[in-house]
Amino acid sequence: MIEVQDIFREYGQEYLDRYKPPPHVRKVVRAVTGCRTAELGGHIERCDECEYIRIAYNSCRNRHCPKCQALSKERWIAARSGELLPVTYFHVVFTLPSELHGIAFWNQTAMYNLLFRAANETIQELAADKKYLGAQVGLTEILHTWGQNLTYHPHVHIIVPGGGLSADGKWVNGRKNFFIPVKVMAKKFRGKFLYYLRQTKLEFRGSTEYLSDEIQLMNFIDSLYHKDWYVYCKRPFKTTHSVLEYLGRYTHRVAISNHRIVSLSGGQVTFKWRDYKDGGKEKLITVSALEFIRRFLLHVLPTGFTKIRHYGFLASAVKSVKLTLCFKLTNAKSIEQPLKNLSVAELMLTLTGRDITRCPLCGSSLARASPASALTA
Repeated sequence: MIEVQDIFREYGQEYLDRYKPPPHVRKVVRAVTGCRTAELGGHIERCDECEYIRIAYNSCRNRHCPKCQALSKERWIAARSGELLPVTYFHVVFTLPSELHGIAFWNQTAMYNLLFRAANETIQELAADKKYLGAQVGLTEILHTWGQNLTYHPHVHIIVPGGGLSADGKWVNGRKNFFIPVKVMAKKFRGKFLYYLRQTKLEFRGSTEYLSDEIQLMNFIDSLYHKDWYVYCKRPFKTTHSVLEYLGRYTHRVAISNHRIVSLSGGQVTFKWRDYKDGGKEKLITVSALEFIRRFLLHVLPTGFTKIRHYGFLASAVKSVKLTLCFKLTNAKSIEQPLKNLSVAELMLTLTGRDITRCPLCGSSLARASPASALTA
């Protein structure tokens, strides 16, 4: 199977030499290229019974690496499983219009923060209105910046419970369908985002450079008030398990997973994508290896940027008190979190049934037989 790593190993240096991306992007290329190879070191394990030898190379643990998300994802989901209430949950998506993509790319930290803030305030303020719910809700927001074909497409996925805490500390249940109309959310989101955008210090390059002129910028922002902004609410999750399944798919996902890559041949990469404008049909797209790398690296987040955030009664400052109250008011039972404190070996055994501490030939315990330096000597 062709992997992102194969493409980076063969064409990554050419891309770096030609386009000279910033340091945090170069770091991702180096990490993905060296993941689980001798470049990052490792150790040798030996079975004293049958003399079986296995080399275990280190993972890069970079959050953009397709190989390094599985265990982090499972630990994160285990922690979240203990926070789910016995209520209906909804999935809402807030998307930036294409006109803002150029500004967002050159001002990622500022624009992504605005996206998080505007989406949260939109739902919180409307939920607090007794016309819709009259309560504070708890949100989990997840930033994605890609479309299926790896183009730049910033949006946030939001998990929202169908109910919340009233000002007097009571639980309020929402309606069966999502309690806030999508069109109402879209208009409020648009107004909030553009209000904050006017107050944000921005950098303009390339096709957006003309917006350095303040009059041009204000006219541009005004024009966006006349555009319909895209907010989408999917069908509610059927079960608590469905919420966790969704979280597993979305929280630690990278721009493209290895299983979607079909081939690498003659400097061309072919990968699968779903065309949602054509009924979600699976299609193939072929681009040059350098174009594939360019598209992949569009989605490298700023260093230290938090892509999963919690708000309302799930905010870290109040969660210990308010979530406990929510559990009490909804007669919820705490869900066991068997994966939360497991070691890597224990987690692998639980998830795959494979004991990585045992010799695959005779079943005896494996022991480290050599320091990491021996692998690169």
